[in-house]
Amino acid sequence: MTDPANLQKLVTWLSPAFPVGAFAWSAGLETAIADRRVTNAERLQNWIEGALAHGGTRTDAILLAEAWRVTGESAFAASPLPTSPLVGEATRTELRDLADLSLALTASRERWMETTVTGDNYVLAAKHWPSGILVLLPEPCPYPIAVGAIAAAHDIDLVDTLLAWLTATVHGQISVAVRLVPLGQSDGLRVLAALEPRVAALAASAATATLADLGAIAYAADIAQMRHETLEPRIFRS
Repeated sequence: MTDPANLQKLVTWLSPAFPVGAFAWSAGLETAIADRRVTNAERLQNWIEGALAHGGTRTDAILLAEAWRVTGESAFAASPLPTSPLVGEATRTELRDLADLSLALTASRERWMETTVTGDNYVLAAKHWPSGILVLLPEPCPYPIAVGAIAAAHDIDLVDTLLAWLTATVHGQISVAVRLVPLGQSDGLRVLAALEPRVAALAASAATATLADLGAIAYAADIAQMRHETLEPRIFRS
């Protein structure tokens, strides 16, 4: 289990107040709302469930878990410097390869920007909690890679990290719909409550998944992300 002091860090790092700028991105949901594909709570829940089961959210959860393992197996402690030069360089290479894979799997230019901008902001903000892993993270650093590596460096449990990150991701999508559909706060909370079992199931499966389990078939979401670049008018950056 995660130590309470480190769990407090996790809650802070994945709260809406943490300055990563996630509120500015919709991951293509704005396009789906404009196309009238998402018009109510039921359709919103279906859209998010698709991402959790078959889309980019599942892919990112698996990559987050792999970044956590790479860092955890390197025996990093929450200290200002890497444990040793050899361990540091090996970890740097593995995290860079994971970042390259993460970026290769993004379906659109805006999605590429979303994961790198939020990831780099996350790394920058996390410097207030010194750790040797910070100097080894790639630039740019996709969001799930940053979250997984930094959590492991601070000895935060993998499933706890996945649960918090997935919940924050779902919160973000619901917030987009509350503003744009628009949905009432009660409908948004109803969707959030209904998705809790899905989030828990994905956290558990991603924690034991490997890179061989990567794969997505959420084509509607991918196309929505691609089309967002030419959507007018638009509020969100993706």
